[in-house]
Amino acid sequence: MEVLTLTLVLATIFGWCVLASRLERPGLTAPIVFVGAGYMFAEVFDLFDAGVDPELVKVIAEVTLVWVLFGDASQVRLSQFRRDLGSYVRLLGVGLPLAAALGTVVAIVVLGLDPWAALLLGAALAPTDAALGAAVMSNPRVPDKVRSTLNVESGLNDGIATPVVLVAIAGVAADVGIADVEGPGRAVLALLVGVLVGVVVGWLGGTVTKVARRRGWLSEELAGPAVLALALLAYTGALLVDGNGFVAAFVGGLVFGNVAGRGGEKEVYFVEQQAALASMISWLIFGALAVPVIGDWWSWRVVLYVALSLTLVRMLPVALALLGAGFDRYSVVFIGWFGPRGLASVIFALLALEDLHSAGDDVVAVISLTVLISVIAHGFSAGPLANKFQASQTTPRPVS
Repeated sequence: MEVLTLTLVLATIFGWCVLASRLERPGLTAPIVFVGAGYMFAEVFDLFDAGVDPELVKVIAEVTLVWVLFGDASQVRLSQFRRDLGSYVRLLGVGLPLAAALGTVVAIVVLGLDPWAALLLGAALAPTDAALGAAVMSNPRVPDKVRSTLNVESGLNDGIATPVVLVAIAGVAADVGIADVEGPGRAVLALLVGVLVGVVVGWLGGTVTKVARRRGWLSEELAGPAVLALALLAYTGALLVDGNGFVAAFVGGLVFGNVAGRGGEKEVYFVEQQAALASMISWLIFGALAVPVIGDWWSWRVVLYVALSLTLVRMLPVALALLGAGFDRYSVVFIGWFGPRGLASVIFALLALEDLHSAGDDVVAVISLTVLISVIAHGFSAGPLANKFQASQTTPRPVS
């Protein structure tokens, strides 16, 4: 049975990779396909009846998040970042904290969660994943400024939210008496250590790569795997000194990308490809393990929270953050709506499930349902809404 499961998973990955260009035309995305495949494997074909090793799930989730954080951060060039710095600061420095805070308050009011659990839910659902709507990023009708804003926001907000999520997990664990999870104070200290490790590993890795390339020592065939290992090195290096490995991976990628320069872009692309493969597996596991148990926590309160999370909790902070930023009204509404919850939220849920066990089931269920609805709603609406840009911008009306 294990061989059959592995065979079907590999066949699904191969089929999607070779047919993605065609399948994306009607609005399908990798998350939709792999969540659906995972659910079918588990519920229709009963291929996961023996369960999945929790430690294996945790390893897949952690490695995926490390590669995603490192790859996304390494794409941000400070010189390019400065060009639209105002928009990025507004969304990441104002919009993201407001969305997390509003999501926390709504979780307390609607779901009746304790503050730490509410913060975990609000922070886990604050990051966005532009990959869920590839039609937006490739559609020439969408203005460059809108595309770059969404791309940078989704690339950085998961790294910014990660520390808050991990501190919230520690807070929930302390409240329910789980002894093997560090407390909130210790978690904050680990974040600072992670930043330092990330700076050191990223700078050393970028410098060595740059010098080796200039002197002709770097093997082009092995440069990609080297950076892949560097991302994991930032993570494990932080763990060795009791730091936060995810923050180290994010900061390490940011420093590496700017130190290595354009010469390191091919290596980073290799990391992104491996992250894409790991993401497919993570989505499939999500569909197989998390989606089937959503029904156990189904209630009108959960549905209301999901609806608010995908609309008001995201769109209101974005609208406030972008006041006076020079975007027309449709662009503001589009950026507000196009905040799909994706891979980062899934991995946060898997980490919470692993650390909190049954104490985190309610939060994990809400995250899972929110992501599932988002995968479908944002995946299929991305193309049609992006195509409306040409008409909407004939008479632009800046938001003031």
